[in-house]
Amino acid sequence: MGESLFPPLKIGSLPIGVPLLQAPLSGYSDAPMRRLARKFGASFALCEVFLDQFVLEVSKRAKSRFYLRVQESDKPTGAQLMGSSSDEFVHAAQRLVECGFELIDLNFACPVKKVVGKSRGGYLVSEPDRAIDIAKRVREALPKSIPVTVKLRKGYDDTEKSRLAFWRLLDGLIDVGVDGFAVHGRTVLQRYQGVADWDFLRDVKERVAVKRNSPDIPVIGCGDLFSAETVVARMKSSGVDGVALARGIIGNPWLFTQTRAAMEGRALPSAPTLAEQKATITEHFRAVLDLYGEKRGSTIMRKFGVAYSKLHPDSEKLRMEFVLCKSAQGWFEILDKYYPDSDQV
Repeated sequence: MGESLFPPLKIGSLPIGVPLLQAPLSGYSDAPMRRLARKFGASFALCEVFLDQFVLEVSKRAKSRFYLRVQESDKPTGAQLMGSSSDEFVHAAQRLVECGFELIDLNFACPVKKVVGKSRGGYLVSEPDRAIDIAKRVREALPKSIPVTVKLRKGYDDTEKSRLAFWRLLDGLIDVGVDGFAVHGRTVLQRYQGVADWDFLRDVKERVAVKRNSPDIPVIGCGDLFSAETVVARMKSSGVDGVALARGIIGNPWLFTQTRAAMEGRALPSAPTLAEQKATITEHFRAVLDLYGEKRGSTIMRKFGVAYSKLHPDSEKLRMEFVLCKSAQGWFEILDKYYPDSDQV
């Protein structure tokens, strides 16, 4: 065991440990994916973003088990909320805490056009007063033992007006008592184009540290984290308190193992063998079947199969087979066809 390069992370009263998180991923970070993330090295995992209205409606129906059920073995885990109404944000946050989520993250960052067009997600960075009011009301409605964090982007766009609005928003969120920030180094209008600005994240960390002497409010960095070496370099250069891995870990949970090793000053493990990949994909698929059933589970798993196929030497053929697969039997046949059970072949 090497020497840890970074101090353990704590958000509010919630101890996290190694500052390595799984970001909320819309359409992906359901319970099976979150459990894999924790197994492979994430200290904390957030579920996919929930619309506040969805939480309030789905909690009344049987299918809430797909989204809102939290097992003790899942903890610590958090939920991310998105919406536009303060009242619905509050009621949805309270419902998620009742379900067992231990942290509520408010999404003021989503850059998807249909989200922004409905005054949700990233739109709120352009309306600081409205966003601050939402955070204030959620913070006041929840027990202090439940951290409230906020996901932000660099701003709505690259204009000076947007830059000033961001700092006004950040200061106001600190004033109302939020417990931490996750910041993506692109603007809302950039979406995922261009390069994430980690110099900006350094500025955010410095601003938070000096604002009313609040260095205990952690800043989590996000954006373009696709290798363990990059994570360590970005943390050192920006001074952020932790990182949340997102697109890089879809179909590649081994990135958590590699990153955790790098953070703890250990040698990076080798890339997963085909047999190791098969074992993990099988574990993931069985968990999906257990939660959703065969018909729904086989459909949901396709996008994961496409992502997993990128690590295979015959990626394109495997990807197409996963796309066309419609049954559990077909899934296991594909795995047997493309992946050995042992590396001794």
